[in-house]
Amino acid sequence: MTGVTSTDPAADTLCRRRFRYPSHEHAKCYTYRHMTNPSKFPLILFLGYAVLFIILAINPYSRDVWFAENLPIFIIALTLFIWHVKGFRFSNISYVLMFVLLYLHTIGGHFTFERVPFEWFNELFGFERNMYDRVAHFSVGFYAYPLAEYLRARGLVTRSWLLYFVPLCFIISVAAGYEMIEWWYAASQGGEAGAAFLGSQGDIWDAQKDMLMDTLGAVFALGLFAITGRKRN
Repeated sequence: MTGVTSTDPAADTLCRRRFRYPSHEHAKCYTYRHMTNPSKFPLILFLGYAVLFIILAINPYSRDVWFAENLPIFIIALTLFIWHVKGFRFSNISYVLMFVLLYLHTIGGHFTFERVPFEWFNELFGFERNMYDRVAHFSVGFYAYPLAEYLRARGLVTRSWLLYFVPLCFIISVAAGYEMIEWWYAASQGGEAGAAFLGSQGDIWDAQKDMLMDTLGAVFALGLFAITGRKRN
């Protein structure tokens, strides 16, 4: 995303008033007429996802689970691609963070999350269960970064703390909503497919731990946003 310091006095005044800056020197006010990114790097990420999606669509462990796991991810990827083509683009950092989930979830959809070959990680930290799903949930929180980027670019929040609070609450809400979808699918589908999609691996607190990982991922992403945002300013 590119930003240029405004040379329009009226725009500067509006920005200072909206964000409650005490003076022009403290404002460091940027106007973003559009969210733009001339880099070709996002297209490489899109291409990588497309190749991964096609390869892992071949002979998955469970076609029902593969479909259920990949449908929301495919919709996210398609939406991001359409926005990119239309010129609505995030920064390269945002794209990297967003594609972590797309890649991890696509892999998880092929094997089912509890069967993804992840022994090296589990053995490294001494985990008895496959923690691939926890890592994937952590990456869900990364979407707090592009959301904060969008809110700042469009000037949709009136206080700086809201730039972090709104994305955090959004991620927590999405995390809770997705756990309810998992419960509904497992209850309605039943059998091995339902259990594989739920992926609790016998942990009665799996839903709560997944939501915690989503939230921690958001905290990490927003901390990164605070650092990289200051550098861009």
